[in-house]
Amino acid sequence: MSDAAPAVGANISLALSARAAEAPGRIALHHPVGRARDGRVRYAALSYGELERETVDLAAGLGAIGIVPGMRVALMVPPGPAFFALMFALMRVGAVPVLIDPGIARRALKACLAEAAPEAFVGIALAHAARLVLGWARASVRITVTVGSPAFLGGHGLARVRALGRERVRAGLPVAYDAQGDTLAAILFTSGATGVPKGVEYRHRHFSAQVALIRGTFGIEAGEVNVPTFPPFALFDPALGLTTVLPRMDFRRPARADPAHLVEICTRFGASMLFGSPALVDVLARHGERTGARLPALRRVLSAGAPVRPDVVARLQAMLSDEAGIWTPYGATECLPVAVIEGRAIVGSAAAGTARGEGICVGMPLPANVVRVIRTEDGAIPAWRDEDELPPGGIGEITVTGPSATERYYRRDAATALAKIAERLPDGGTRIVHRMGDLGYLDAQGRLWYVGRKVHRVVTPDGTLYPEQVEGVFNTHAEVARAALVGIGRWPTQVPAICIELQPQVPERDWPRIARELAALAAHQALTRPLTRFLRHPRFPVDIRHNAKIDRLALAAWAAPRV
Repeated sequence: MSDAAPAVGANISLALSARAAEAPGRIALHHPVGRARDGRVRYAALSYGELERETVDLAAGLGAIGIVPGMRVALMVPPGPAFFALMFALMRVGAVPVLIDPGIARRALKACLAEAAPEAFVGIALAHAARLVLGWARASVRITVTVGSPAFLGGHGLARVRALGRERVRAGLPVAYDAQGDTLAAILFTSGATGVPKGVEYRHRHFSAQVALIRGTFGIEAGEVNVPTFPPFALFDPALGLTTVLPRMDFRRPARADPAHLVEICTRFGASMLFGSPALVDVLARHGERTGARLPALRRVLSAGAPVRPDVVARLQAMLSDEAGIWTPYGATECLPVAVIEGRAIVGSAAAGTARGEGICVGMPLPANVVRVIRTEDGAIPAWRDEDELPPGGIGEITVTGPSATERYYRRDAATALAKIAERLPDGGTRIVHRMGDLGYLDAQGRLWYVGRKVHRVVTPDGTLYPEQVEGVFNTHAEVARAALVGIGRWPTQVPAICIELQPQVPERDWPRIARELAALAAHQALTRPLTRFLRHPRFPVDIRHNAKIDRLALAAWAAPRV
């Protein structure tokens, strides 16, 4: 079988064309279409040949209604055939899709759209209604396309766009294929877990580099079957030659996914791969422990967005075959993947280090990346300084350069200045170093350890405390679901406190005893000895994208009057 993956810098929508030419009958997508009489979710299938034809027709149709190369297009369509075809069609025609998490606060979503200023808006009728009522991108949108129902208030219906495209294709009119390399491919907004979401500029070379890194790192082969529970990640599947099985779930709330349904579709379709947030993986692993469900066909599970606890990895591993692996790639919207660690390492020496307060081991940096740790600095660093780089063991900000590292935020010059460093190279050229906003260190083996977000560090008169170091100690308590270090007040005079979310089955009356045990646990390590304030929280606030990243700033505001 030929390697139809995109060349470095290529428009990845062309990989779909190559896959369709190679194996037109292979299933590209299984998607839910209702329920059968027995209660199981019914699925329909779309082949690579069918997805390619739909992509070509829609690309031509989008061009017919005035969507041209370089035009920014807000895309608000739920995961399904239309989402896949439209995303590839927009890239095929050279337009720039704008993707924003639909679950973020309305005010933040409006601000993101105003900032991106899309000239076209493609969405379901509900999204168009919200656009009009809430004034989303009112000053910029002039072309609209409605998906799944008739055209909304004078715009274009998707069926009409498709029909126009077929007429152009039959007439032999060309579809643009030249958007690649350094051309802007998409604007992907961050989740906003530590601030206002920012639009990350993705060039075509970033997408093709990610495809190559993901394929090579995890040994993915064309023809495998993937169950992705994070839609943007699923967009890589056609470029990788995978068959995608979309679960029936609310993709905005992965922690609420039905684990029995996930097990059922993995078994029904012979899935070899599953991608999910740590929150979803935890739900699935607990289901397996409770019911004895197994997933012997899975060869790999990928989980990203936040660290996966060793106990979760151990429970999930029990559901898999001995040959299967659980991988947690480390990265961010701005740069992914950066480093990776396999589940057996997580539950082994890395888990012991976490319990001792060493932080979270996120594994070895990928060979394509240059990962360095620099001294912690809250302001901008315009130019790289070798003297800022820390030796192994030194805690500072994690930086990365590599083929998938993006260079700019869209229309956010101040944010770009804070996150990017220009580094002069020996040959006189310049490369951009991305500051992850994460703190950590490299150990003597070259492994990368994460100790928390820069904005979440707690700076007290007696020194600095790092969340993931401190929390790892308290997470060893069997009745603790999650611990979170927060700082009350401002740097450098913060008062530290530990918020605790208990396991669901633990009765509230046990909290005084648990608090005493946590205080005793703290007293046994120099790192945690200064911590004497423990607060029970009913359920931690988390990010909307992965339902896994703890919102420590919100927790700090909650804790302030209770300390």
